[in-house]
Amino acid sequence: MKHYQITEWCHHFIKEHVQEGDICIDATAGNGNDTVILGELVGASGKVLAFDVQSQAVENTKKRLADAGFQGRSQVILDSHENMGQYAEKESINCIVFNFGYLPGGDHNLATHQETSIAAIYEGLRLLKKGGMMSLCIYSGGDTGFEERDAILEMVKGLDGKRYLVIVSSYYNRPNNPPIPVLIIKL
Repeated sequence: MKHYQITEWCHHFIKEHVQEGDICIDATAGNGNDTVILGELVGASGKVLAFDVQSQAVENTKKRLADAGFQGRSQVILDSHENMGQYAEKESINCIVFNFGYLPGGDHNLATHQETSIAAIYEGLRLLKKGGMMSLCIYSGGDTGFEERDAILEMVKGLDGKRYLVIVSSYYNRPNNPPIPVLIIKL
């Protein structure tokens, strides 16, 4: 973790967790960065499902996967992350990655929203197998507001401690509403 960006922090734990042959989900494909990392980690025998509601994000992700040679181990789906249960079986997923906010380099008016994001987290928890991990990168501030951040943090705080371990970290001394990394492990 050279620069200690939120995605690098989360990738550290994702790389420790995901193994060859796993099935993983990139719930917010964006520009395909997390999808490519998951594709590398699952190897030729694994599978990655990537979701986004923006055509631009789907095309960006498909291009990144093609450039990496990972098309055969991935499926990029133009659909909301709250519908991921239509594409995966209950308790079949080892890792799910979320980046809440807007598409980097895209229209800042198009961002995730608390209602669909919370529904997607619950759906993801249903899909995670025992020992599976969910990574949440929560961006908030001027462009996206704070409502989604606050609602997600309240939701994960209420998860049953006997079924889930929730780890919330913070960039405590950084100004301007730094992003919040969250890890959820299904016990």
